[in-house]
Amino acid sequence: MIPILYSFRRCPFAIRARMALFYSGINVEIKEVLLKDKPLMMLSLSPKGTVPVLISSDGIVLDESYQIMLWAINISDPDHWYPSCMSKEIDDLVYKNDHEFKSTLDKYKYSDRHPENSKTYYRTQGEYFLIFLEEKLKSNNYLLGDKVSLADIAIFPFIRQFAFVDIDWFESSRYIKLREWLSTILASKMFNIVMKKTK
Repeated sequence: MIPILYSFRRCPFAIRARMALFYSGINVEIKEVLLKDKPLMMLSLSPKGTVPVLISSDGIVLDESYQIMLWAINISDPDHWYPSCMSKEIDDLVYKNDHEFKSTLDKYKYSDRHPENSKTYYRTQGEYFLIFLEEKLKSNNYLLGDKVSLADIAIFPFIRQFAFVDIDWFESSRYIKLREWLSTILASKMFNIVMKKTK
């Protein structure tokens, strides 16, 4: 059987998993999940109930998106997205995104659920990461050089989500290089293919 990926089209974790699988040339059956009606099979394999969840052809279950990305890269990495000499730097960047920026992003996006501070406050907190990325992009086209790396693909869906909370603010913000970087990835053929709606 071909691998099965339980996914939700707009979820940033699912987007980056689909990008890595597509890049690595791994054919998967994508099962789009209704978050209000999660499949019992998916829940039996991964009780935490979050997407993405990958079931490999030999029955291995991976239910962390970065884990799925690394699994795919290990099978095929034609453009050297994850060279061994940069693996720690890539992992550290992704960790910073997943374990620091993501929680602030959630509070900014759902500020009505976190009334202890204002939406503007949460955006300002998120900007520390945006500033960090902007500095990295001042001398490179991508986060770690002039070529795409796994870090770019793992992080961009979350910057996309942050931008879309208030797109007018983002488009007029001081993060010129970050906006260019994001626009380049969003215009890519790979992104547009993995974002196509499935039946």
